[in-house]
Amino acid sequence: MAKKYAFLFPGQGAQAPGMVKDVAESSASAKKIIDDVSAIVGLDVAKLMWESDAETLSRSDNSQLAITTASIVIMAALKDKGIEPSAAMGFSLGEFPALYAAGVLSFENVIKVVRQRGLIMQKVCEEIAAANEGHAPGMTAVLGLAPEKVVEIASSIKDAYAANMNSVKQTVVSGTFDSLAAVEKAATEAGARRVVRLKVAGPFHSPLMQKAADEFGKVLENVQFDEPKIPLFSNVTGKQAANAEEVKKSAVLHLTHSVLWTDEEAVLASMIKADSGNEWSVLEPGPGKVLSGLWGQTEFGAGLAAVPVNTADGIAAL
Repeated sequence: MAKKYAFLFPGQGAQAPGMVKDVAESSASAKKIIDDVSAIVGLDVAKLMWESDAETLSRSDNSQLAITTASIVIMAALKDKGIEPSAAMGFSLGEFPALYAAGVLSFENVIKVVRQRGLIMQKVCEEIAAANEGHAPGMTAVLGLAPEKVVEIASSIKDAYAANMNSVKQTVVSGTFDSLAAVEKAATEAGARRVVRLKVAGPFHSPLMQKAADEFGKVLENVQFDEPKIPLFSNVTGKQAANAEEVKKSAVLHLTHSVLWTDEEAVLASMIKADSGNEWSVLEPGPGKVLSGLWGQTEFGAGLAAVPVNTADGIAAL
């Protein structure tokens, strides 16, 4: 029986100052990733990840590059141990290290693309804030309320959109500052256990990001997307990606469309269940443990736990 691994890559909001420093210090191949990323973008990425304060790191132009680098750093350290993905999916930004893991984007291209994506999204978010008297747009997680109810509330409020279908217990809404305040009030009154404004720089996965999608589409025009070498799953469709052409189109739609994470989890779980001849593990190679927690809230999470992998000790224990 072969050992197989499904990799779940986290998205924006997972960043933390100092992330993967111990991994880079314990693995020469991991440290080289950081040096190579720094050379590609002309920026001291180690300094960005390890010396920035939380506010600086939360900017889209910083967090997207830092999180992608962190995930690839962990992948390099895992590869040293002979651990490589047999399936990959990423949450929001996490789709890009997943594209690298699946062989769709080269190392150099994934770094260049993520760098441009972060710069574009940060610029558009600042423009939205300026148009709303300096009040920054963003995202709010609604906990303990049925996803259908959250969708209903968001649909009734101007410039609010159900953006991330995280679990049966958690739905994230994108919007302007004022629209999110209205959603938070309405959700609380409807019985939500908690509402949390997230540490992100904009109203991601909503029509408010259309300008960013248009600009990002131009960036991708001449970027080579290869066929996935392993099963790869899409936030946009909630299914396994069919081919490179679909993946490239979805990379643009991604900015304005909801993240169908619960659908992806179910498709991955079905694939694992059908592959009864092999032993599977689910790993979260990146900062934080959000996706492992969401996986644990599913009906299949009890039988197959997802394990966050983001420290040197955690990698050594595998």
